[in-house]
Amino acid sequence: MSGTIRLGVVMDPIAAIKVHKDSSFAMLLAAQGRGWTLRYIEPDALWARDGEAWARMTPIEVRDDPEDWFTLGEAQDAPLSVLDIVLMRKDPPFDANFLYLTQILQLAQKQGVLVANRPESLATANEKLFAQHFPELCPPTLVTRERARLRAFLAEQGEIVVKPLDAMGGASVFRIQSNDPNLNVILETMTALDTRLVMAQRFLPAVSEGDRRILLIDGEPIEYALARIPREGEFRANLAVGGRGVASLLTAREREICAQVGPVLRDMGLHFVGLDVIGGYLTEINVTSPTCIRELDAAHGLDIAGRLLDALLAHRRKMSR
Repeated sequence: MSGTIRLGVVMDPIAAIKVHKDSSFAMLLAAQGRGWTLRYIEPDALWARDGEAWARMTPIEVRDDPEDWFTLGEAQDAPLSVLDIVLMRKDPPFDANFLYLTQILQLAQKQGVLVANRPESLATANEKLFAQHFPELCPPTLVTRERARLRAFLAEQGEIVVKPLDAMGGASVFRIQSNDPNLNVILETMTALDTRLVMAQRFLPAVSEGDRRILLIDGEPIEYALARIPREGEFRANLAVGGRGVASLLTAREREICAQVGPVLRDMGLHFVGLDVIGGYLTEINVTSPTCIRELDAAHGLDIAGRLLDALLAHRRKMSR
């Protein structure tokens, strides 16, 4: 293929992002630096007509300025097939609307657009449950809607973390001990009285040393991880709830985890993925809109978004042969 690459980015409203930490913004900056044509697409601006995926897409220019980071052009309706690559970067929740968006993007893929991550895999690789395909890498884990099973698991493990399957950023994550006076109400709320599936995992004290985010491009890890360290009085390490990020080289154990998981991710077309590892245990596989690019770039002078775009461009050229 020849000429300028036409890139569309499906993301939540850009006016609300935090420029210094937004990985989608890093991708836009990298693409603009390569001279690619950029189109900004909000999730509610996607639709299908007669078997073809369409979007209201807006030309966008970006600047690495926290006070003035983007300029939008005039929006127009067009089939996604006018684009070469589409980045699907909508944040969770993973709900019915998210699932429908992946199905619309499958139509674009059928029309010759490279969609990253692959929509079929986004639809099947739940960020909490997908790690259970590698149980030997994970802490003891239970997925259930039954409060009785959760209580039995808690009695077995002594201390657990319970979290929803469709959220992000540490939202509605509870650390529970056997003598917690709020145990009943937490389980009632989380399971909606035994009607909603949740995940429980053994609490890992090593989280105090960091919930480590490892980024992979086509199954190959970036050489540094970002350890997200909880703030005082908080067990959740997510940056969204005040965690502090510290970048360091991958450990030997983390490289083992990547070597086992990476080829599966690559074969599924999950081009950009964030693994969460605590104390050498894999806890989550983040495929929807993994972040931490900007923090790792700043710490070690990397260009992770650029590496991703180079990988996607290579895939796109193969598709055009």
